[in-house]
Amino acid sequence: MAIGVFAPLLQKWGNPGNMGVCVACFERDIAGAIGLHRAEVVQYIRPEIIGFVFGSLASAYLFREFRPRLGSAPIVRFALGVFAMIGALVFLGCPWRAALRLAGGDGNAILGLAGLVAGVWIGTLFLRGGYNLGRSQPTHHTAGWMLPLFMAGLLALLLAFPAIPGEAKNGVLFYSLKGPGAMYAPLPVSLAVGLLIGFLAQRSRFCTMGAIRDFVLFRQMHLMSGFLALIATAFLVNMAVGQFHPGFSGQPVAHTQHLWNFAGMMLSGLAFCLAGGCPGRQLFLAGEGDGDAAIFVMGMIVGAGISHNFGLASSPAGVGPYGIQAVVTGLLVCLFIGFTMRKRIG
Repeated sequence: MAIGVFAPLLQKWGNPGNMGVCVACFERDIAGAIGLHRAEVVQYIRPEIIGFVFGSLASAYLFREFRPRLGSAPIVRFALGVFAMIGALVFLGCPWRAALRLAGGDGNAILGLAGLVAGVWIGTLFLRGGYNLGRSQPTHHTAGWMLPLFMAGLLALLLAFPAIPGEAKNGVLFYSLKGPGAMYAPLPVSLAVGLLIGFLAQRSRFCTMGAIRDFVLFRQMHLMSGFLALIATAFLVNMAVGQFHPGFSGQPVAHTQHLWNFAGMMLSGLAFCLAGGCPGRQLFLAGEGDGDAAIFVMGMIVGAGISHNFGLASSPAGVGPYGIQAVVTGLLVCLFIGFTMRKRIG
């Protein structure tokens, strides 16, 4: 519910439309800010992402759940992160944003959510067939701190080189002068909301992919109830603040090519399921010391750079020049991983 309340409020306080919180989009903006891509309209270090990791870190330490571990098929997890981001940027959003877009009236999100369910369902077939990336092993505390330290570095850069009105670059950081990257809530507010969500999500194990996976496999509603609460709460807050605008055309940072809205999120859903968590959950896991999740996060950030540098990402005008080929390639790679990374039983 915290995400459902604060995401629309962050939009009202300055974040892009139907994008109060979007892990994929915000990691894409971070990739642009540090120069991994040169799409000028999506460049900003998003404090919310930093807050997610440090909120989870604080919760993990407070409740003695900080357990550094890594070592489970790192290159596969990195590749899954790359393709998860490619799929998300074809759809234009992660599962959180799909829910928030629906709660804001964007009918295109229905296709995205359907694709997410389809991708996770395919992933559960592999899980039933023995798919397994292997067990991670306990490791040094230093390894568990790597992603939090990376996030601390991003925050230090943001404070040392803040945005200058009218300037596209300050020191080592790039900034958007227009577009979604130029729309953001005040830094202290964004960081505080991120910390709160990170803390609560670490405790609740909130995961949108896990909600669908657990319902499909076990008919469990624990995580699904949280996912549905996000949508319902965001809808009510949007109605209260006048941000509910139903329709398909003219929605903020969205396109109406329904097949590729579906297919993009199907790719992402499959990659999330094979990796063991949605992009938000991967950040929260990394905050509690999971090096495998940190590798997936870095794969998503690199995937954002690849998407924009090679014309894979969509825009409100439609799918990018090579987005369709990228989705097909990503699905083939994920299917290859699913079929080959299996542990024989008995």
